[in-house]
Amino acid sequence: MVRRWFFGVLLVVIALEVLAAIYWPHGLWSLAVVIPVAVVGLYDSFQKERTILRNFPVIGHARYLLEHVRPEIQQYFIESNVDAYPIERELRSVVYQRAKNVLETVPFGTQRNVYEVGYEWASHSLRHVDPLHEEPRVLVGGPDCTKPYSCSRLNISAMSFGSLSPAAVRALNLGAKRGGFAHNTGEGGISPYHEQGGDLIWQIGTGYFGCRDKEGRFNEPMFQDRANRDAVKMIEIKLSQGAKPGHGGILPAAKVTREIADIRGVAVGKAVISPPWHSAFDGPAGLLEFVARLRELSGGKPVGFKICIGRRSEFLSICKAMVATGITPDFISVDGGEGGTGAAPLEFSNSIGMPARDGWEFVNSALKGFGVRDRIRLFCAGKIITGFHMVRANALGADVCYSARGMMLALGCIQALRCNTDACPTGVATQDPALYKGLVVPTKAERVFNFHRGTIRAYLELIAAMGLARPEDIRPEHLSRRVDDDRVRSFRDLYDIVEPGQLLTIEGVPQDLRRDWEAASPEVFA
Repeated sequence: MVRRWFFGVLLVVIALEVLAAIYWPHGLWSLAVVIPVAVVGLYDSFQKERTILRNFPVIGHARYLLEHVRPEIQQYFIESNVDAYPIERELRSVVYQRAKNVLETVPFGTQRNVYEVGYEWASHSLRHVDPLHEEPRVLVGGPDCTKPYSCSRLNISAMSFGSLSPAAVRALNLGAKRGGFAHNTGEGGISPYHEQGGDLIWQIGTGYFGCRDKEGRFNEPMFQDRANRDAVKMIEIKLSQGAKPGHGGILPAAKVTREIADIRGVAVGKAVISPPWHSAFDGPAGLLEFVARLRELSGGKPVGFKICIGRRSEFLSICKAMVATGITPDFISVDGGEGGTGAAPLEFSNSIGMPARDGWEFVNSALKGFGVRDRIRLFCAGKIITGFHMVRANALGADVCYSARGMMLALGCIQALRCNTDACPTGVATQDPALYKGLVVPTKAERVFNFHRGTIRAYLELIAAMGLARPEDIRPEHLSRRVDDDRVRSFRDLYDIVEPGQLLTIEGVPQDLRRDWEAASPEVFA
């Protein structure tokens, strides 16, 4: 119907233009508008890819225009302060305020519905405790580690150069240098932009970027050379990440520049998809032997692995392998299924992987149950933005926290949700020089430092308000969650508390974990 109207109107306009050419030549200026509109309408009418444009020439473009700006309309005019995803405006605002070192208090009480199922809080105390003035650091390194690392409680989570721009990586590393916290490289390898003086956690993924041969296999001499750099303080083997567990990392072709290709050892302009599994080892015992080998090649630096929990039996297999081999990682990083990334298939992002809080508690309990928890530090990731998020992670077993999206917001990210298009308007997640040159590195580095400092300060104040002297004193009973309209439960009541050594024999295994325990093998992932 609209298409027929278009052709009818077009014929009328042509007739009017002919009359204007005869009787009113000055009116021919309208051709500057008529001709482009007519060309667009004719093209729309005869193209075969988009039904909307074919049926609604010209005016159908309004639909695609509105769809293009929908995220901005949603963010600026529709969403409330507390119900937006992935990161709600209230949390984004506190990051911006801390990063800029401006007023971060809120007026008129909480905007949260404290009677909503799932609402969580920490229990304060009437006991007087002064907040710690300095952050209590965590020493990472088990009995086989000869170069332990004194780690901040909050660090920059894994984000690769390639996913992030050169300017963003430089700013993060400079902020980490000033604040004395660590910067995880992500699986994309160590770039020159990572080497601004900040401490690095070098992440080794399934693509072995930065330590791979031409066939994509692990290259020991190349790893040894890079792992012994002074800036590299720890090595993290990435088994899976929360945003797309069971799926290899994805770097869109538009982001694979010559520079990135050279750093990673891949082809220019071709999408880089890491394999879902490692080729350098196989099975739980193989993983631990690989940990020990990397620790040796790095000169005794802490080595751990990153995982998003899938089948519980597989992590129990790793724990059984620790007992059988005597090899333990120096740390384990646990990500949640809600983890962020620049590019992930929707099904994986939405529907694969154990959520962070459940994963943290399970890993902590499993390590305790197998009697190895005291040898391993637990790093936790998964939407950690505020001091309360850190306290909650501690209550579920965390020693150290990672933040990715918090650090990105401190850099100036506005959650435009264009990370996978190479068109990030803030210059954070793009390889387009026209965009990332707008990111002023010294200014953003200062904001990353401010965000870290402000969040640590809030974290220590919360611990003191809870009547506790140090983070190690936080227990599951110190936090509560509303489970329905009338009932509240502490974390201790919500989660099964496993005693040290309880999982070493089948007799001590809780009933709901027995099938997974029996299926777990230290040799293979069954």
